Amino acid sequence: MTSFIRHGAVAVALAFGALISAPAQAALFDDTEARKAIIDLRTVVAQLKDKADADSKATAEQIAHLQRSLLDLNRQLEEARADNARLRGQSEQLARDVSDLQRVQKDIRQGVDDRIRKLEPQTVSVDGREFLAEPEETRLYEEAMNVLRKGSFAEAADLLSSFQRRYPASGYAPSALFWLGNAQYGKRDFKESITAFRSFVSRAPDHPRAPEALLSVANSQSDLKDTKAARRTLEELLKTYPKSEAAVAAKERLASLR
Repeated sequence: MTSFIRHGAVAVALAFGALISAPAQAALFDDTEARKAIIDLRTVVAQLKDKADADSKATAEQIAHLQRSLLDLNRQLEEARADNARLRGQSEQLARDVSDLQRVQKDIRQGVDDRIRKLEPQTVSVDGREFLAEPEETRLYEEAMNVLRKGSFAEAADLLSSFQRRYPASGYAPSALFWLGNAQYGKRDFKESITAFRSFVSRAPDHPRAPEALLSVANSQSDLKDTKAARRTLEELLKTYPKSEAAVAAKERLASLR
Protein backbone atom coordinates (compact mmCIF):
# COMPACT_ATOMS: atom_id res chain seq x y z
CA MET A 1 0.00 0.00 0.00
CA THR A 2 2.84 2.46 0.88
CA SER A 3 4.55 1.69 -2.45
CA PHE A 4 1.31 2.41 -4.31
CA ILE A 5 0.96 5.77 -2.56
CA ARG A 6 4.58 6.59 -3.26
CA HIS A 7 4.25 5.77 -6.99
CA GLY A 8 0.97 7.72 -7.19
CA ALA A 9 2.53 10.76 -5.56
CA VAL A 10 5.41 10.62 -8.00
CA ALA A 11 2.99 10.48 -10.91
CA VAL A 12 1.09 13.47 -9.59
CA ALA A 13 4.29 15.39 -9.03
CA LEU A 14 5.48 14.64 -12.59
CA ALA A 15 2.18 15.67 -14.07
CA PHE A 16 2.11 18.88 -12.05
CA GLY A 17 5.71 19.59 -12.93
CA ALA A 18 5.01 19.05 -16.56
CA LEU A 19 2.13 21.48 -16.27
CA ILE A 20 4.17 24.36 -14.85
CA SER A 21 7.76 23.76 -15.95
CA ALA A 22 7.82 24.55 -19.62
CA PRO A 23 6.69 28.09 -20.56
CA ALA A 24 6.97 27.23 -24.21
CA GLN A 25 4.42 24.48 -23.83
CA ALA A 26 2.12 26.43 -21.47
CA ALA A 27 0.76 28.32 -24.36
CA LEU A 28 -0.58 25.14 -25.78
CA PHE A 29 -3.10 24.82 -22.93
CA ASP A 30 -6.02 27.18 -22.53
CA ASP A 31 -7.79 27.82 -19.29
CA THR A 32 -10.32 25.03 -19.77
CA GLU A 33 -7.66 22.47 -20.32
CA ALA A 34 -5.75 23.74 -17.32
CA ARG A 35 -8.77 23.46 -15.13
CA LYS A 36 -9.44 20.00 -16.52
CA ALA A 37 -5.89 18.95 -15.74
CA ILE A 38 -6.19 20.27 -12.21
CA ILE A 39 -9.50 18.49 -11.73
CA ASP A 40 -8.01 15.28 -13.07
CA LEU A 41 -5.07 15.73 -10.78
CA ARG A 42 -7.32 16.30 -7.80
CA THR A 43 -9.32 13.24 -8.81
CA VAL A 44 -6.16 11.13 -8.90
CA VAL A 45 -5.11 12.50 -5.52
CA ALA A 46 -8.57 11.83 -4.07
CA GLN A 47 -8.53 8.30 -5.48
CA LEU A 48 -5.10 7.73 -4.03
CA LYS A 49 -6.26 9.06 -0.66
CA ASP A 50 -9.38 6.90 -0.73
CA LYS A 51 -7.26 3.92 -1.68
CA ALA A 52 -4.82 4.71 1.10
CA ASP A 53 -7.67 5.15 3.61
CA ALA A 54 -9.27 1.89 2.48
CA ASP A 55 -5.97 0.02 2.72
CA SER A 56 -5.29 1.59 6.11
CA LYS A 57 -8.74 0.60 7.34
CA ALA A 58 -8.29 -2.94 6.00
CA THR A 59 -4.90 -3.15 7.65
CA ALA A 60 -6.32 -1.87 10.94
CA GLU A 61 -9.10 -4.43 10.72
CA GLN A 62 -6.58 -7.18 10.00
CA ILE A 63 -4.50 -6.04 12.95
CA ALA A 64 -7.57 -5.93 15.18
CA HIS A 65 -8.57 -9.39 13.96
CA LEU A 66 -5.09 -10.68 14.67
CA GLN A 67 -5.17 -9.09 18.13
CA ARG A 68 -8.54 -10.72 18.86
CA SER A 69 -7.17 -14.02 17.56
CA LEU A 70 -4.12 -13.67 19.80
CA LEU A 71 -6.29 -12.81 22.79
CA ASP A 72 -8.52 -15.79 22.06
CA LEU A 73 -5.47 -18.01 21.65
CA ASN A 74 -4.06 -16.74 24.96
CA ARG A 75 -7.40 -17.42 26.62
CA GLN A 76 -7.45 -20.93 25.19
CA LEU A 77 -3.87 -21.47 26.37
CA GLU A 78 -4.75 -20.31 29.88
CA GLU A 79 -7.80 -22.57 29.90
CA ALA A 80 -5.62 -25.44 28.67
CA ARG A 81 -3.09 -24.73 31.44
CA ALA A 82 -5.88 -24.62 34.01
CA ASP A 83 -7.34 -27.88 32.66
CA ASN A 84 -3.90 -29.50 32.75
CA ALA A 85 -3.35 -28.31 36.32
CA ARG A 86 -6.76 -29.63 37.34
CA LEU A 87 -6.15 -32.95 35.61
CA ARG A 88 -2.71 -33.16 37.20
CA GLY A 89 -4.25 -32.47 40.58
CA GLN A 90 -6.93 -35.09 39.97
CA SER A 91 -4.28 -37.55 38.82
CA GLU A 92 -2.19 -36.92 41.94
CA GLN A 93 -5.26 -37.26 44.15
CA LEU A 94 -6.20 -40.46 42.36
CA ALA A 95 -2.69 -41.80 42.90
CA ARG A 96 -2.96 -40.95 46.62
CA ASP A 97 -6.39 -42.57 46.80
CA VAL A 98 -5.06 -45.70 45.10
CA SER A 99 -2.09 -45.76 47.47
CA ASP A 100 -4.39 -45.33 50.48
CA LEU A 101 -6.68 -48.07 49.18
CA GLN A 102 -3.75 -50.42 48.65
CA ARG A 103 -2.49 -49.70 52.17
CA VAL A 104 -5.95 -50.34 53.63
CA GLN A 105 -6.22 -53.58 51.64
CA LYS A 106 -2.77 -54.61 52.86
CA ASP A 107 -3.73 -53.83 56.46
CA ILE A 108 -6.98 -55.76 56.10
CA ARG A 109 -5.18 -58.70 54.50
CA GLN A 110 -2.54 -58.61 57.22
CA GLY A 111 -5.23 -58.45 59.89
CA VAL A 112 -7.06 -61.40 58.34
CA ASP A 113 -3.82 -63.36 58.10
CA ASP A 114 -3.02 -62.57 61.72
CA ARG A 115 -6.46 -63.69 62.87
CA ILE A 116 -6.16 -66.86 60.81
CA ARG A 117 -2.75 -67.56 62.29
CA LYS A 118 -4.19 -67.04 65.76
CA LEU A 119 -6.77 -69.72 65.02
CA GLU A 120 -4.64 -72.17 63.07
CA PRO A 121 -2.56 -74.82 64.86
CA GLN A 122 1.14 -73.96 65.01
CA THR A 123 4.18 -76.20 65.24
CA VAL A 124 5.76 -75.98 68.69
CA SER A 125 8.66 -77.73 70.34
CA VAL A 126 8.67 -78.80 73.99
CA ASP A 127 11.28 -81.00 75.64
CA GLY A 128 12.78 -81.80 72.24
CA ARG A 129 9.47 -82.90 70.72
CA GLU A 130 7.60 -81.09 67.94
CA PHE A 131 3.84 -81.17 67.51
CA LEU A 132 0.91 -79.05 66.38
CA ALA A 133 -0.95 -77.02 68.99
CA GLU A 134 -3.79 -74.55 68.85
CA PRO A 135 -2.91 -70.96 69.86
CA GLU A 136 -5.22 -71.12 72.90
CA GLU A 137 -3.70 -74.45 73.88
CA THR A 138 -0.23 -72.92 73.83
CA ARG A 139 -1.40 -69.84 75.71
CA LEU A 140 -2.87 -71.85 78.57
CA TYR A 141 0.18 -74.09 78.87
CA GLU A 142 2.54 -71.09 78.91
CA GLU A 143 0.34 -69.36 81.47
CA ALA A 144 0.57 -72.35 83.81
CA MET A 145 4.34 -72.58 83.33
CA ASN A 146 4.83 -68.89 84.07
CA VAL A 147 2.91 -69.28 87.34
CA LEU A 148 5.02 -72.33 88.22
CA ARG A 149 8.25 -70.41 87.54
CA LYS A 150 7.11 -67.77 90.02
CA GLY A 151 6.83 -70.47 92.69
CA SER A 152 3.03 -70.30 92.98
CA PHE A 153 2.76 -74.09 93.22
CA ALA A 154 -0.89 -74.36 94.24
CA GLU A 155 -2.08 -72.06 91.46
CA ALA A 156 0.20 -73.78 88.96
CA ALA A 157 -1.15 -77.21 89.98
CA ASP A 158 -4.72 -75.98 89.43
CA LEU A 159 -3.85 -74.53 86.00
CA LEU A 160 -2.00 -77.66 84.88
CA SER A 161 -4.82 -79.93 86.09
CA SER A 162 -7.31 -77.77 84.20
CA PHE A 163 -5.13 -77.98 81.12
CA GLN A 164 -5.03 -81.77 81.35
CA ARG A 165 -8.81 -81.96 81.50
CA ARG A 166 -9.29 -79.55 78.59
CA TYR A 167 -6.58 -80.97 76.33
CA PRO A 168 -6.05 -84.63 77.31
CA ALA A 169 -4.64 -85.54 73.87
CA SER A 170 -2.45 -82.45 73.53
CA GLY A 171 1.20 -82.71 72.60
CA TYR A 172 1.77 -80.68 75.74
CA ALA A 173 0.03 -83.30 77.90
CA PRO A 174 3.09 -85.38 78.89
CA SER A 175 5.09 -82.28 79.84
CA ALA A 176 2.05 -80.87 81.63
CA LEU A 177 1.85 -84.06 83.71
CA PHE A 178 5.53 -83.87 84.58
CA TRP A 179 5.26 -80.25 85.75
CA LEU A 180 2.01 -81.01 87.53
CA GLY A 181 3.97 -83.55 89.57
CA ASN A 182 6.57 -80.88 90.33
CA ALA A 183 3.90 -78.33 91.34
CA GLN A 184 2.28 -80.85 93.68
CA TYR A 185 5.66 -81.75 95.14
CA GLY A 186 6.31 -78.01 95.60
CA LYS A 187 3.15 -77.66 97.69
CA ARG A 188 4.17 -80.89 99.54
CA ASP A 189 1.28 -82.95 98.28
CA PHE A 190 3.53 -85.99 97.86
CA LYS A 191 0.85 -88.57 97.13
CA GLU A 192 -0.61 -86.49 94.27
CA SER A 193 2.92 -85.81 93.09
CA ILE A 194 3.62 -89.57 92.87
CA THR A 195 0.37 -90.09 90.96
CA ALA A 196 1.22 -87.39 88.44
CA PHE A 197 4.78 -88.60 87.88
CA ARG A 198 3.65 -92.22 87.51
CA SER A 199 1.00 -91.18 84.99
CA PHE A 200 3.68 -89.28 83.09
CA VAL A 201 6.10 -92.25 82.93
CA SER A 202 3.30 -94.63 81.98
CA ARG A 203 2.12 -92.30 79.20
CA ALA A 204 5.55 -91.35 77.81
CA PRO A 205 8.20 -93.89 78.91
CA ASP A 206 10.53 -92.71 76.15
CA HIS A 207 10.26 -89.05 77.13
CA PRO A 208 13.65 -87.47 77.99
CA ARG A 209 12.28 -86.46 81.41
CA ALA A 210 11.01 -89.95 82.29
CA PRO A 211 14.12 -90.91 84.36
CA GLU A 212 13.86 -87.61 86.23
CA ALA A 213 10.18 -88.33 86.95
CA LEU A 214 11.04 -91.70 88.55
CA LEU A 215 13.69 -90.01 90.68
CA SER A 216 11.05 -87.48 91.79
CA VAL A 217 8.71 -90.37 92.68
CA ALA A 218 11.44 -91.84 94.89
CA ASN A 219 11.96 -88.43 96.54
CA SER A 220 8.24 -88.14 97.29
CA GLN A 221 8.23 -91.65 98.76
CA SER A 222 11.21 -90.79 100.93
CA ASP A 223 9.41 -87.66 102.15
CA LEU A 224 6.47 -89.92 103.04
CA LYS A 225 8.94 -92.10 105.02
CA ASP A 226 8.23 -95.05 102.71
CA THR A 227 11.84 -96.14 102.33
CA LYS A 228 11.04 -99.55 100.81
CA ALA A 229 8.94 -97.99 98.06
CA ALA A 230 11.66 -95.43 97.43
CA ARG A 231 14.27 -98.18 97.07
CA ARG A 232 12.08 -100.11 94.61
CA THR A 233 11.55 -96.97 92.52
CA LEU A 234 15.29 -96.22 92.44
CA GLU A 235 16.05 -99.80 91.41
CA GLU A 236 13.39 -99.48 88.68
CA LEU A 237 15.08 -96.31 87.50
CA LEU A 238 18.52 -97.98 87.34
CA LYS A 239 17.09 -100.94 85.46
CA THR A 240 14.97 -98.97 82.98
CA TYR A 241 17.24 -95.98 82.36
CA PRO A 242 20.75 -97.14 83.38
CA LYS A 243 22.60 -94.56 81.22
CA SER A 244 20.62 -91.52 82.29
CA GLU A 245 21.90 -88.73 84.51
CA ALA A 246 19.08 -89.55 86.92
CA ALA A 247 20.55 -93.07 87.28
CA VAL A 248 23.75 -91.59 88.71
CA ALA A 249 21.75 -89.75 91.35
CA ALA A 250 19.70 -92.92 91.98
CA LYS A 251 22.84 -94.89 92.88
CA GLU A 252 23.82 -92.27 95.39
CA ARG A 253 20.33 -92.24 96.89
CA LEU A 254 20.30 -96.04 97.18
CA ALA A 255 23.56 -95.95 99.06
CA SER A 256 22.15 -93.43 101.51
CA LEU A 257 18.96 -95.44 102.05
CA ARG A 258 20.84 -98.53 103.31
